[in-house]
Amino acid sequence: MDKSATSHFIKTTAATLGFSFCGIAKADFLVEEAPRLEEWLHRGYQGKMNYLENYFDKRLDPRLLVDGAKSIISVGYNYFPQQDLAQDESFKIAKYAYGEDYHHVVKDKLKELLQAIQMEVGEVGGRVFVDSAPVLERPWALRAGNGWIGKNSLLLNKQMGSFFFLAELIIDLELEYDSPVKDYCGTCTACMDACPTEAIPEPYVVDGSKCISYFTIELKEAIPEEVKGKFENWIFGCDICQDVCPWNRFSKPNTEARFQPNGELKSFTKKDWQEITEEVFQKVFSKSAVKRTKWSGLKRNIEFVLTHPKK
Repeated sequence: MDKSATSHFIKTTAATLGFSFCGIAKADFLVEEAPRLEEWLHRGYQGKMNYLENYFDKRLDPRLLVDGAKSIISVGYNYFPQQDLAQDESFKIAKYAYGEDYHHVVKDKLKELLQAIQMEVGEVGGRVFVDSAPVLERPWALRAGNGWIGKNSLLLNKQMGSFFFLAELIIDLELEYDSPVKDYCGTCTACMDACPTEAIPEPYVVDGSKCISYFTIELKEAIPEEVKGKFENWIFGCDICQDVCPWNRFSKPNTEARFQPNGELKSFTKKDWQEITEEVFQKVFSKSAVKRTKWSGLKRNIEFVLTHPKK
């Protein structure tokens, strides 16, 4: 098979597996990203996420992660829910955490894609990455023509907004490469204006140490007093900058059975959240990304929001 035919096969197979989009970029050094990442870390925007300071060289060059890497296949997997469970009067969790942990769901699909390529082409070496290694997902998705990076630093896609997971398959096979698309954010600053903790200090730059997702998931110690009254009932992650993005009016509900919310979660009241026991937590979130924060972390977040309601 020639490069064009193989690339076409990969994209049609990805679509068959349920991926919303698939683009291909040449595995190379991310020249433009190097100074940006260095500056971002220098400003301390990683907060206590010290792991982001590790593997600086590998983050910028995937060839250091996969021997002989030639192509990066960048895919997106829709997680926009049938029903938005985030009600203003109750506690809220990010939409991506409604169902089964995406790491497992998307990784399974990517492994199938790699196997399909190997069956079609022959011996192909590669690795799948689902938010689990030092791979800069958004710059690769940008290079692969899957969308543009918005002012909230998330990848935006003209057809479906931003409620999707990004993942990569890095292989040692030369393919036909896609070109980046233009930025369609224009003069819009909806995401910047809506962020209650002012975590987007300038367009295309997010101060991770001020993000509600950081406070409710990544931060293991006490939540700082300076953000009290600013969480708007978010207790695991936050969707504010996505919810206000005009491009997300094109979001369509996902069809992935494993992303459907647990029946109990759908009927959770504010009282249920406040009284959640460790036993209930383990039962409802046994396969969910919410497990990352542990029962103790979720209780801390609920307590913080209760003690410091919106001003």
